[in-house]
Amino acid sequence: MKTIHLILTQWIWLAVLTACTSCDSFVEVELPKNQLTAVTVFQDYHTAEAAMADIYSNLRDKGILAGDGTGISNQLGNYSDEMVSNENPSNPSIAFYANALLPSNTYITGYWNSAYYQIYAANAVIEGVTESKNLTDAQKRQLQGEALFVRALVHFYLVNLFGDVPYVTQTDYKINSTVKRTPSGQVYEQIIADLENAAALLPESYPDPARVRPNAFTAKALLARTFLYTNAYPEASNMASAVLNQQQTYSLEQPLEVFLNTSRETIWQLQSGAAGQNSAEGSFFIFTSVPPRYVSLSESLADSFSPDDLRRSTWIKSLSDETAIWYHPYKYKENIPTAVSKEYSIVFRLAEQYLIRAEARAWQGDLIGAKEDLNRIRNRAGLPDTLAETQNEILDAVLLERKLELFTETGHRFFDLKRTGRLDAELARIKQGWNSTDSLFPIPQSELSANPNLRPQNPGY
Repeated sequence: MKTIHLILTQWIWLAVLTACTSCDSFVEVELPKNQLTAVTVFQDYHTAEAAMADIYSNLRDKGILAGDGTGISNQLGNYSDEMVSNENPSNPSIAFYANALLPSNTYITGYWNSAYYQIYAANAVIEGVTESKNLTDAQKRQLQGEALFVRALVHFYLVNLFGDVPYVTQTDYKINSTVKRTPSGQVYEQIIADLENAAALLPESYPDPARVRPNAFTAKALLARTFLYTNAYPEASNMASAVLNQQQTYSLEQPLEVFLNTSRETIWQLQSGAAGQNSAEGSFFIFTSVPPRYVSLSESLADSFSPDDLRRSTWIKSLSDETAIWYHPYKYKENIPTAVSKEYSIVFRLAEQYLIRAEARAWQGDLIGAKEDLNRIRNRAGLPDTLAETQNEILDAVLLERKLELFTETGHRFFDLKRTGRLDAELARIKQGWNSTDSLFPIPQSELSANPNLRPQNPGY
């Protein structure tokens, strides 16, 4: 895996230099006058903080969570039933939309390489902070908790995209160059362990008012999702409750305010790179002329909303000419810089936690509690209480609500169809040549060639 074969000192110096001197920094820090090494970086809190800040910038700009057309908010939307891709040869979404993925696909290779770079960087912070003699215990706990959270987060997406993947927990070049794939069940176990440690280390309050660095409840939000994905329903419900009970910090917003960078619904977001810059999602998804250059929202998704659903009127926008009508996601409303940044890229928000708990409660037979949580989301959207009564009806209603609430947000729709066993039935209807093996991406061919221990290739490729 080429991206985890980096030399620690080189990455640390690059991270600090980038975070200290560019507008992409998540934290304002001054560049030290003396040349830094991997050891000295973590003797000073400001430079250690800068190394962590660089990881967030990398998450925002490259790979799986990138908000532009290369990230999974777009690509999994095209791979599932949320988006329609324009047949433009330069469109990065064509192979995903056409179900024509190959092990040589550059975007899939980018997901893998960027992910393991980000994991490597998080491990470098964990190791450096652990060895530091100058950082206070509180500073160590904060940085270690953040790095553990990032390591778990990136592995979470890797295991859901690729299946069995290496769970990398150190920076040793020789070990990483020959690492083997870890069975998915063990990957989830390690994700849970990292998140539990992160939640114990991180403070309950945010280090910054913009919520661009995780707190303990950010780790618990991902824990709730992880427990749901692994069918650990009591744990998923309890962890979601731990987040939902923080009513002084979090509350549902009206649809028009949900995606503002000041939203109280936000649990964690990735800050835009410069003052006045807004989310990459808004810049990519919004189009002002038709036909759209790259992608549009599928008509079937737009038609899934009730006419009086406030999300339909505030989160979807349409443009037409004399022949057709096209839709685009309009959750983020700024597609150009503004005097002051208005929107960041939201990764975790409160509505998902209500839907996690609703589903977990339904599976446990708490149908009244499940309906209460489901109705919180429906009522916020201007809809009446659900008419679902039986367990199966409520589970179906939750899945539909997740479709309407979380569309084009970091692959929720694709992952939901897969984990509930509905992926083949839904996508075989609209994707030519769809096979059950298409639920996983191929391992990049370049990685299999560089490290034979990663073989065999995923079935179907």
